[in-house]
Amino acid sequence: MPTTASTARKSSSRRRSGSSARRDDDAPLIPILARKVREVEAKAQRGKLGPTNRVKFQVIAFLVREERARVKADEDVPAAARAELLKRLDGVATILAKTAARDTSLIQLLEVDQATSPVARRMRRDWLLESGADLPEDELIITDAAPVQASVVPAALAERQVVPPQIDARRESNPFLAPDVSLRAPQPTPRRRLDGWELMGPLYKAFETGAGGGAASMDLPEVPEFDRLSPKGLEIMPHQSRFLEAVRAGHRSFLLADEPGLGKTAESVLAASVAGAYPLLAVVPNVVKMNWAREVERWTPQRRATVIHGDGDQVDAFADVFIVNYEVLDRHLSWLASLGLKGMVVDEAHFIKNLSSQRSQNVLGLATRIREQVRDPLMLALTGTPLINDVEDFDAIWRFLGWTNGEKPGPALMEKLDATGLTPADKAFYPEARDAVISMGIVRRKKKDVAADLPDKLIADLPVELDDEFGRSIREAERELGQRLAAKYRRIIEARGDRVFLGEFDEDIVRLVAHGELEEAKAAGSGSENVFTMVRRIGQAKALLAADYTVQLQRSVGKVVFFAKHIDVMDAAEDLFAAAGLRTVSIRGDQTTPARQQAIDAFNNDPEVAVAVCSLTAAGVGLNMQAASNVVLAELSWTAAEQTQAIDRVHRIGQDEPVTAWRIIAAHTIDTKIAELIDSKQGLAARALDGEAVDPTSSDSVQLSALMHLLRQALGGA
Repeated sequence: MPTTASTARKSSSRRRSGSSARRDDDAPLIPILARKVREVEAKAQRGKLGPTNRVKFQVIAFLVREERARVKADEDVPAAARAELLKRLDGVATILAKTAARDTSLIQLLEVDQATSPVARRMRRDWLLESGADLPEDELIITDAAPVQASVVPAALAERQVVPPQIDARRESNPFLAPDVSLRAPQPTPRRRLDGWELMGPLYKAFETGAGGGAASMDLPEVPEFDRLSPKGLEIMPHQSRFLEAVRAGHRSFLLADEPGLGKTAESVLAASVAGAYPLLAVVPNVVKMNWAREVERWTPQRRATVIHGDGDQVDAFADVFIVNYEVLDRHLSWLASLGLKGMVVDEAHFIKNLSSQRSQNVLGLATRIREQVRDPLMLALTGTPLINDVEDFDAIWRFLGWTNGEKPGPALMEKLDATGLTPADKAFYPEARDAVISMGIVRRKKKDVAADLPDKLIADLPVELDDEFGRSIREAERELGQRLAAKYRRIIEARGDRVFLGEFDEDIVRLVAHGELEEAKAAGSGSENVFTMVRRIGQAKALLAADYTVQLQRSVGKVVFFAKHIDVMDAAEDLFAAAGLRTVSIRGDQTTPARQQAIDAFNNDPEVAVAVCSLTAAGVGLNMQAASNVVLAELSWTAAEQTQAIDRVHRIGQDEPVTAWRIIAAHTIDTKIAELIDSKQGLAARALDGEAVDPTSSDSVQLSALMHLLRQALGGA
């Protein structure tokens, strides 16, 4: 490749006449390099050095070397001017070195002696043209290398691959993956006006500057007259219905960036039904796996979902929806890639923003394979936080959706950009480019945008699975407590001379046994295994899962109030928040009144304070924390009133957004029953205030009702 030293320059034909010549006439490229290196330095100082700026760093490095060689070899440049130009080039090189010292992964880029990638070659060409250089024709036309099809399973992960037992059964029942007849041989793409332009940088810039203004949300169809999708007893909200109408109209790739609490999971589940995108793969954080399974059952009861744990021994291979968390995806790549998936959802899609991570490569590899097998698969990226540090966080998400390949826009987006009739040299290109990307499928709604669709206060349950050793010990202790209660029940029945039948029980004796256990538990305190110590252990097991979800939530919605009942749960959560770089305040029972008020004021007024970690008992009354509209209940209360009081710290006069309370519930434990009991007591209180008849058993405490439930379970009842 010719260097700048061998490139004929327009400026070289100018006459230079002492002081009348501009000092950049001898090296018009240097001011451009100086400007570009300052841009890279500023990004690096803010920790925002994404892929495009890394390429920019690389191009600056080898252009500095080329320009230094040209200046030294140009005999027409006076010695004093040459020394000045070399000094300025050294200044650019010094900034490069300092930036590389800040991010040592850049050091290897300093050693590159030519532009290797098409993106780097285009960037070099554009800067040289800007400097006034005349380039040979072979440098003006830059073509992309033919893509090399990569294996979905990297060599390093080959030995980790597993095949769950039932997957073989599914393959044997249908050994041939039905071909998609719509996948014809790709037609040659006609040359477009923008083919020679480097476009990824301008696309990022269009979003970074907010070119065009307005929310980044595509136009959606109007709400249909009838809700044809909701199962009996449920109803989708208008904003959800508009999204689903876009799917019905044939749109198949979306960055769904609605705020948490607006029903992205339900929208995705129903979108798969509308598009017929089965089998569907959902890649999700561990904390929401169970919630995904529940939402599939709730919104599409005719479909089966299976959750992949560990090596997948319990996977239902004939399910319609496969749900896997990021951490175990790597061992299931092989069979998932051969399953014939017709759709893929990536929940909390900002998890894949680091393209060098194995997690991102796993997701992108599967997405590429799906597009190779199916024309227009359903591809959904869900996140309330598409950008964490920099606009280039879009890169991985756009690749997943097939909008770009990282180096250039895909065919569909390129067609939209070409239709603008503009180039990045035109100022009007940027708002048009932003609109073109948005029209590819970005949907972003905030609570305040759809407030009329939402209840003013919503309690959303988030079931989590305690699948570690701690969780198994909790379930075992719960089973042993139930058996102990059942043994007491049987002794009373046998002493009375009655026979015990499976599934049948005397409610009076059930209440008697449960009441006795409750009194013993109150007297024993924490010294023995009882319903109180069991619930506390469940809270400890949920602590990090609840805190992890709070971190995700905070990045999407801003301030969050985190409630827990026990100090050790609060401590564990605060440690995780600190590790995640979040500033917190704490409201506990041992604080003085001034210290507590100072913490509340900091949460409400200081934008840097992200989470308030509160005790359910100490912070549940008398406090105003309306700077947030999202609450996480890490542990359940024993009374409906205590839960209501906690939520009402946020849901009060002055709150201008709907409030969402996220209850973290341990699936397959007594936690689930406690949540049901709290809800029933809450509804009962409302009915009683309305003057309706009250069930006499309603006076039972949640603790007593929970013990009665455990006893019935042990006796073979519900």
